[in-house]
Amino acid sequence: MHPFVIELSETDPLRIFSAVHHLPYALLLDSADHKHPAARYSYILHNPIKVVETEGGGAGNGTKVSSLKGEERFTGDPFAVLEARLATFTDNAQTLPDLPPFQGGAAGLFGYDLGRALESLPDTARQNLDMPDMAVGIYDQVIAFDHKLDKAWIITHATDETEAAIKQRTILRALENAAMPAPFSPLSLDWTSSFEADEYIQAIERVIKYIHAGDIFQANIAQRFTADLPANFNAFTHYCRLRKMNAAPFASYFNLGDIKISSASPERFLTMQDGAVETRPIKGTRPHAHNEMMDKTYREELLSSEKDRAENVMIVDLMRNDLSKICTPESVGVTGLCELESFASVHHLVSTVRGRLQEGKSAIDLLRACFPGGSITGAPKIRAMEIIEKMEGQRRGPYTGSIGYIGFNGTMDSSILIRTLVYQGDSVSLHAGSGIVADSNADSEYQETFDKADAMFRSFEDLAYEIEEDYLAAMAGFAAE
Repeated sequence: MHPFVIELSETDPLRIFSAVHHLPYALLLDSADHKHPAARYSYILHNPIKVVETEGGGAGNGTKVSSLKGEERFTGDPFAVLEARLATFTDNAQTLPDLPPFQGGAAGLFGYDLGRALESLPDTARQNLDMPDMAVGIYDQVIAFDHKLDKAWIITHATDETEAAIKQRTILRALENAAMPAPFSPLSLDWTSSFEADEYIQAIERVIKYIHAGDIFQANIAQRFTADLPANFNAFTHYCRLRKMNAAPFASYFNLGDIKISSASPERFLTMQDGAVETRPIKGTRPHAHNEMMDKTYREELLSSEKDRAENVMIVDLMRNDLSKICTPESVGVTGLCELESFASVHHLVSTVRGRLQEGKSAIDLLRACFPGGSITGAPKIRAMEIIEKMEGQRRGPYTGSIGYIGFNGTMDSSILIRTLVYQGDSVSLHAGSGIVADSNADSEYQETFDKADAMFRSFEDLAYEIEEDYLAAMAGFAAE
């Protein structure tokens, strides 16, 4: 197959995705925060030619590959199954110049518990989400956006121009009927947590004991919030509101049928292009206040915090170690350490670690070497994951896994799934965690989980944030067209 391209006049990803969001495996990789330097490209995908999923809700239960020609089932490493299927399309892959780097390939969910396919971990936490740990489509078409140039294209892989035109016509016909959903109707949800307050504080204190005993340096412990939803709740309508209120550089929306994932993630996990690898772990958080004086205080407090800096540096060392497994040793280095980045609802300390992939290694080798991301496990990683399993008591599902793409041309980009809602049936869940180190204050760490979850809670409510009148008018006008 070869790539064929047509340029679109419409360059708004949300407007275009509204036409296809209901289709199987519809995925929006959404650089919603256009002010962020990493938020240049967005992508829309749907109707994959193959689907690769772990079976039975877990990585240890085998892997299923589905297509129009039927299903195949495999045991063993799901990463290897995905790599084998992707390889059938990449032998003659071409990259078109002057277009966004992802031009078709594999994209989707790599859930946190996919780590069980890589490491021997205890099996004590309850699996209460009936969903695969890996859910990845292989897409021969992508709608790609370059926000810097304000341009969009349909990139189609086909055997010839006739086949490409037929595939592209299907998308163009769908876009003719695009209609944004009505504005989200606010509601009050009754959120319940997997922890009582005293239970979470006790968990933090137990983690600190593990640290003093020399088991670990740090562990990330999260609580899971769950709420029931009214009948006929529209998750995509809510995403439209969340996107405006809490714009994020690595946002995404993924339609898996009964399950939908809606993320406003600020954190990049791994990116690779032409062998150059980068990861940008986040550690250290303060609220983003509307009062400028208070907000300045929060920023200065975060930058001067020895505890938050130590927490970040520990994860930087972990990610350097992970990258060194797969990159040439002399190439791995830190190009930014504990730099302040501000997002819609919080401030974070963000570091940048870079390397160059070893000859003969692939994007999936890179993902396998680093998965799951160290910023949301702790250090050392495996022992921290064992403690997470014991402390949290429930499987994480998508949370702190990743959504991203691996192109036919070998390019890769991915998020860490934080600030993420998981819809299943008539309920929604949300995790928020905190990194625990030796000098952590249990009450402060508990409050930090609410600081992180606050914008997500508010996005459902009547007084969440002011939405600009021109945005509401634009949505209403588009719905009326």
